[in-house]
Amino acid sequence: MQTILIPTDFNPVSVNCIPTLCKQLPEQELNFIFIHMFKLSDRMGDLLMLSRRNREYKYVSQEFYDQCELMKQTYSLIKAIKIEFFYGSTVGMFRDYLENAGVNQILDPSFCSTGKLNSNSIDPALLVQRSGTPVIHINTNTPVAELPKRKIILEAETLETLLA
Repeated sequence: MQTILIPTDFNPVSVNCIPTLCKQLPEQELNFIFIHMFKLSDRMGDLLMLSRRNREYKYVSQEFYDQCELMKQTYSLIKAIKIEFFYGSTVGMFRDYLENAGVNQILDPSFCSTGKLNSNSIDPALLVQRSGTPVIHINTNTPVAELPKRKIILEAETLETLLA
């Protein structure tokens, strides 16, 4: 089981790395963690409420969630795709996070869409480089079959609404 951390700004095209990673790591069960990094606030109120924060999820579009679901449906070796946020700016905190999350490899940030979501966003490249965790690069020479053009059917949808 491989757990790959993918730094992102949750642009739906960020998910496009998954087909190539699946080809590069055949016959392995894969977990993907899409993560955005924020510097830790120095305000006491923010620190006390940090474990209850969920306002950052507003940055994740429904299209991003849909693309993740499509990848899980398309590639059977994907066991999980998670969306998380990291709060901190020290290598020690980042290493602790990686260990607790069971991350084996980190996708090279140069292959990722890592723009800022707000003024507290940080560039993940330095933490990734200094973490000591193996960095995986996308092999651009690996041909990837085009994804099937299909719509994700939500449970609430019925056949009549899809045919209309």
